[in-house]
Amino acid sequence: MAERKVRVRFAPSPTGALHIGGVRTALYNYLFARKHGGEFIFRIEDTDSNRFVPGAEEYIIESFRWLGINFDEGVSFGGSHGPYRQSERRGIYKEYVRQLLDGGKAYIAFDTPEELEAKRKETDNFQYDAHTRMQMRNSLTMTKEEVDRLIADGYQYVVRFLIEPGKAVHVDDLIRGDVRIMSDILDDKVLYKSADELPTYHLANIVDDHLMEVTHVIRGEEWLPSAPLHVLLYEAFGWTDTMPRFAHLPLLLKPEGKGKLSKRDGDRLGFPVFPLEWHDPKTGDVSAGFRESGYFPEAVINFLAFLGWNPGTEREIYSLEELVSLFDISKCGKAGARFDYQKGMWFNHEYILRKSAGEIAEAFAPIVREHGIDEPIERITAVVAMMKDRVSFVSELWPLCSFFFVAPTEYDEKTRKKRWKEDSADVMTELADVLSGLDDFSVENQESVVERWIESKEYKLGNIMNAWRLTLVGEGKGPGMFDISAFLGKDETIARMKRAIEVLG
Repeated sequence: MAERKVRVRFAPSPTGALHIGGVRTALYNYLFARKHGGEFIFRIEDTDSNRFVPGAEEYIIESFRWLGINFDEGVSFGGSHGPYRQSERRGIYKEYVRQLLDGGKAYIAFDTPEELEAKRKETDNFQYDAHTRMQMRNSLTMTKEEVDRLIADGYQYVVRFLIEPGKAVHVDDLIRGDVRIMSDILDDKVLYKSADELPTYHLANIVDDHLMEVTHVIRGEEWLPSAPLHVLLYEAFGWTDTMPRFAHLPLLLKPEGKGKLSKRDGDRLGFPVFPLEWHDPKTGDVSAGFRESGYFPEAVINFLAFLGWNPGTEREIYSLEELVSLFDISKCGKAGARFDYQKGMWFNHEYILRKSAGEIAEAFAPIVREHGIDEPIERITAVVAMMKDRVSFVSELWPLCSFFFVAPTEYDEKTRKKRWKEDSADVMTELADVLSGLDDFSVENQESVVERWIESKEYKLGNIMNAWRLTLVGEGKGPGMFDISAFLGKDETIARMKRAIEVLG
């Protein structure tokens, strides 16, 4: 049999914001598809109409647009295997429900929620399976006439998958190897509900993967328990030749403690767990996003790629194209990956270092303007070039760099006590006179003239520079003093010095 073209899919439910774990799943699917010259499908699983949240689908699409993860076909992208929204495929699913019923692979059940709850109370660890199904109200315990009459009278029903006990089910997993589970532990899952005429996840998933020619199902570890059921469904339909290979990714774990990463962890520790800021239309709550928190999409991609996978090298910074060339799903770990949000900040810092001052300045310029400063981009770029290696986010530049654009009106008391000596006012007056006599106010000329002056006066270099920094910055921070003064220019430098002398005395 000819080898099939690799086709993978990402199929989120539009029930709210996209969790960062879902983003990682999509990323691994994307990397796998691109590595193997395959195709990446975007599908929306919206069979649970009660959980539908307006705006969620658009949010998911915008998230991937920002991240640079591109789909080949699917919702909003087109393609020849549509429709790609499950709510638009009702008629398709009904055909396959009928096929299972006609083949004796499924049956109709009329048990009400109240009857099921009563059975759970009556029987410890109740499970609707081979041991209990003959005690229930279904087409296996009723005549065809009774079943037909109830359906004709409008009684709600579900279609359950008939699972035979005593069978060893093998799941071929690219990460975990051969996973073997006995069918005895599986229940007769609901595949279809007459109430909304929609299938459950299990049936819709299998039918869509088959019809859309999906070759590999790469998803989170939480779906591993449902994999044996999906294998049995493929067998029930006679699709064993086109059954996809599975790969169940390790869970994303809390930064500290036990358990899966949750939004509460982000709220408590101050980091986002969603790609974009999310405004919940039901509660009005606003949740932080990586984009709005100042992360670069490339940094988020790089960070997520290493949560559960490693190329086996010491290097950590890779472009998306490089990740594609290196990606090997067999190198994904089985154990959960701890979500080290501080490592995510480190990645963002590394991308700031690698980007040009001009790129960072374009992002910083709006922040400068928000503070009422109208500086040309060239001046902003010069500041960024001096300061970008000190921050992890562009938003951190303003508190570090504001003195370049706004003269200090107050002077840090701690720095003043430590750096402003009894003779500082007199010495700064002398230095202002030296600087005022310079025609060439470049960094190099200032440094040469001022250092000669300090040497001739036998002053201590540290005392001069620390006091001078206080006059220009207002506290003990910033790059080299000559870089600061050259940027400010002679007039502004001397004006700041004179004002500080008057205030500090």
